[in-house]
Amino acid sequence: MEKINIPQSYNPGEQDIKNLIAPAALEVNPNHLRLGDTFIKTLFIFTYPRYLSGGWFNSIINLPNLLDISIFTHPVDTADALKKLRKKITEVEAQLAERQEKGLVRDPILETAYQDIESLRDQLQQAQEKLYDVGVYITIYAESLPELNKLEETITSMLDSQLVYVKPAIFQNIEGFISTLPLNEDKLSIHTPLNTGPVSSLFPFIDVDLTSESGILYGINQHNNSLIIFDRFSLENANQVVFAKSGAGKSYATKVEILRSLMMGVDVMVIDPENEYQKLSDSVGGSILKISLTSKTTINPLDIPVVPKGEEPSDVFKSHILNVTGLLKLMMTDITPEEDALLDRAITETYASRGITADVGDFTKLEPPVLEDLQTVLENMEGGKEMAARLYKYTKGTYAGFINQHSNVDVNNRLVVFSIRDLEEELRPIAMYVVLNYIWNIIRAEMKKRILIIDEAWWMMKYPDSASFLFSLVKRCRKYYLGVSTITQNVEDFISSPYGNPIITNSSLQLLMKQAPASIEAVGKIFDLSEAEKDLILGAGVGEGLLLAGIKHAAIKIYASYFEDKIITTNPEELLEMGKE
Repeated sequence: MEKINIPQSYNPGEQDIKNLIAPAALEVNPNHLRLGDTFIKTLFIFTYPRYLSGGWFNSIINLPNLLDISIFTHPVDTADALKKLRKKITEVEAQLAERQEKGLVRDPILETAYQDIESLRDQLQQAQEKLYDVGVYITIYAESLPELNKLEETITSMLDSQLVYVKPAIFQNIEGFISTLPLNEDKLSIHTPLNTGPVSSLFPFIDVDLTSESGILYGINQHNNSLIIFDRFSLENANQVVFAKSGAGKSYATKVEILRSLMMGVDVMVIDPENEYQKLSDSVGGSILKISLTSKTTINPLDIPVVPKGEEPSDVFKSHILNVTGLLKLMMTDITPEEDALLDRAITETYASRGITADVGDFTKLEPPVLEDLQTVLENMEGGKEMAARLYKYTKGTYAGFINQHSNVDVNNRLVVFSIRDLEEELRPIAMYVVLNYIWNIIRAEMKKRILIIDEAWWMMKYPDSASFLFSLVKRCRKYYLGVSTITQNVEDFISSPYGNPIITNSSLQLLMKQAPASIEAVGKIFDLSEAEKDLILGAGVGEGLLLAGIKHAAIKIYASYFEDKIITTNPEELLEMGKE
């Protein structure tokens, strides 16, 4: 009877999976491996300094390059370790005695070694320390041999500067490669004896994980592809600074945050110098308030603020007088001390002419003066006519109507955008000051969770009075549940102001996107960035950067959904395409 072979169904086995994962070939060279189109080399640490401070290995772990690191710790039996140390201490004592007999000059290295060995023996005997044979292997990858050698030089020089020395695993690169794979196999077996303290400094206790259970999605962590989700109001303060060159995506990232914050119940106010936020505002039903010489929207800088609960009306009034004085100094420029004192008296008398003094408990029913009233008071004061003349262009001259009328602004909305694009360049810092003061009065009157976005903040940093006001706002906003986002592309102008650094130090969140080579050293110094981090933001693409939240640093990539992108994009090519649809 003829035997019939029935074909069996194919069942992939373990060997098939290995063949699927494994590369087609591995080229072995004395100094490197080649796996497909990738060049590979393994380095090992063989010498450490006498002291290792915590975090010394962070610079290697944070490198943006592709690399694998394995740390093997093999416990050494304490009894065996003590025997070897006893033998070693005997050798050192003999050398010291021999030098003493010969009358040679003392050897500090031998004496230090003797003290270290004795100290380690005591700690081992008292179970305060343990001894380990430690192997640290670093496998690096590159697309070409020159790139591989360059990366090796970078790592070697970074470790050499800390007196930690490495060597390539010549003729042992396969063993080194296997040792750094997630197989837990120490094939290289090149060890250095270390006690507990130095071993603990090796471990990567650096947290680049910025994921929490609450908050909004900021982007993707490029270190480990995890989501960066957190609530900025959970930090010491909710302030943020964003530094990036033009076209790096700073406004795009800010608009992504605005959209997602609105969904979480946070109110947002924006000072927009380039009318970039109008489309976003229109899409979510926000309010656009255009400030210009011909606009119907007006803000009276002499408006008396609402007195917050628990605060004295006299204190609020005096604080407001100081803010108005700062604005007038910005408008007039070059105020002498005598004129400053005269201006303070004129402002007080202007309010008094309307029955508004520090003794009045309720300002709400009183009509505030306007700038023209102040000009009239100055004209009738001895020595004030010249100052009144300098106010003429804001009351009756070219800039008349800009801030010489009663306020008609309605900010009763979740998103309010103050657009100052149509203002002349000379008036922009003045407009920013007026709008900020107006917003500050609103924020103090009613406490709620808010974010204030100040785009192109360097306009304000150019003038001492407006920079001082911005710093005061950043410093005091936390107790009113406000987070201030300061955005700028002119890093040098921002940092050169005496208030630039204090604003940065009072901002717990910092987003650094692509930087110009001319400003990278200044940015690196003020944010204490490593060389790898500076290289990262120098070569960052659009929407990429470095997010600093306290002591945590993470490389971030900003992503928006399809519908978010349609709302917030400012790419001219994309806008033209959408206009054709």
